[in-house]
Amino acid sequence: MAKVTIIGATGQVGSYVAHAVSQFPHVREMCLFGRPGNEQFLDGLAHDMMDSFAARGTNTSVTFSTDAKDLRGSDIIVLTSGIPRKADQTRLDLALENARIVKYYAEMVGRMAPEAILLVVTNPVDIMTTVALKYSHLMPNRVFGLGTHLDSMRLKACLAEFFNVHVSEVHTRIVGEHGNSMVPMWSATTVGGISIDNLMDAGSIDREGLLDRVKNSGSYIIKSKGATVYGPGDAVASLIRTIVEDENRLLTVSCNLCREQFCYDGVCISVPARITRNGVFPVGVRMSDEELTAFAKSVMIIKDVTDEVFQVLDREEKC
Repeated sequence: MAKVTIIGATGQVGSYVAHAVSQFPHVREMCLFGRPGNEQFLDGLAHDMMDSFAARGTNTSVTFSTDAKDLRGSDIIVLTSGIPRKADQTRLDLALENARIVKYYAEMVGRMAPEAILLVVTNPVDIMTTVALKYSHLMPNRVFGLGTHLDSMRLKACLAEFFNVHVSEVHTRIVGEHGNSMVPMWSATTVGGISIDNLMDAGSIDREGLLDRVKNSGSYIIKSKGATVYGPGDAVASLIRTIVEDENRLLTVSCNLCREQFCYDGVCISVPARITRNGVFPVGVRMSDEELTAFAKSVMIIKDVTDEVFQVLDREEKC
């Protein structure tokens, strides 16, 4: 049985994640965590959720807090706090502003809940995951980000629509940045267990068009309704379920690269990883030459911005 804490529960994604996760039988307690001054909102949110749980017969307790000591005992902490992306912003535009917020909470998590698994949702998620790893001082396998998990699901849905099959028949993944330099692994894409390149209709797929659709999905939703909520919310919830139920699933999330497997280190970016109750473990995979080149470019984009962010944070720390 697990205690799951949502930092940033007053936000739309945070509150939806809390509601989605509460239905999992292995989650015994949901802690809604926010900034001091938000106690009334959090109390109202907790009461609203308790009414929902009563209606659907969920036996999960709900607490709320703005006090760091209440992070203690958390098995999983989801960090959603940050300034939301505007439709005309890239995720990288947000880097420095949100890095300060993530640094603050990561240090808090490291002090109060050093045994927890920390899942970062704040954008730009790859950079924020590296920030969270550095300042929490947790083991690398206990810090990971949402990364391209949702992007992979978006591509999966697009391919299911194209081939007119159930979405469960499609297996694909996107690696690299959760952003413009993301890399679809066409070499590892199958439909009904058949490599996509061996399907008769594969030649008519507009692969660049599908990738653009995935890349622009978040911006389109933000422009249309103000925020992305249900997609990222359920993507996060599926990751939490994978951990609390110890499913040993292979999913594509942002995690710390090690040189032995990926020829890079010192950066978090999305790769296939085995996710268990003990944390997240990257899995080395073969890619096509084209995919490797694109992945290397994506890594360097994230690494360069991450280094710039750390330079500023280090200067601010010394002042």
